[in-house]
Amino acid sequence: MTEEQRCLLIVEDDEAFARTLGRSFERRGYRVLHAANVDEAAALLGDHAPGYAVVDLKLKGNSSGLACVQLLHQHDPDMLIVVLTGYASINTAVEAVKLGAAQYLAKPSNTDDIEAAFAHVAGSADVELTGRATSVKTLEWEHIHAVLAETEFNISEAARRLGMHRRTLARKLEKQRVK
Repeated sequence: MTEEQRCLLIVEDDEAFARTLGRSFERRGYRVLHAANVDEAAALLGDHAPGYAVVDLKLKGNSSGLACVQLLHQHDPDMLIVVLTGYASINTAVEAVKLGAAQYLAKPSNTDDIEAAFAHVAGSADVELTGRATSVKTLEWEHIHAVLAETEFNISEAARRLGMHRRTLARKLEKQRVK
């Protein structure tokens, strides 16, 4: 494997998490680049050709992890991209894969999980199917997250579209938050 193929781009707006994750990957022999948003990632692609990327789904400001996945995949369709999120939903997982992500992981995920995701890019028909139906609570969370993604995580606009008070939505999100 060449040096450029062992180059990893981390797109994460949480500096402390990005630094910790970067150090962990450096100990495993990766050369790590860091960008806090889509624009910084695009700028880095001008000088570097990473073979791997870890992208946070929800970036600060108007920056979307899904837009970053699309940008990275368009730049290099062979790049292995893993999306990390504390706001996991089926909707965003499907969109991330459609846009070019190899895997989608819910936080908290560690370096072992991410490396395993890089190694496991092919699908498997042997995955065990569950006989349990999706709960109403899960369906509600999926719908809330889909509306949040549509509104670029604007709580007030999402609450308006969902027909609920902004504080009610904020309380629901606080209960569902993955730490």
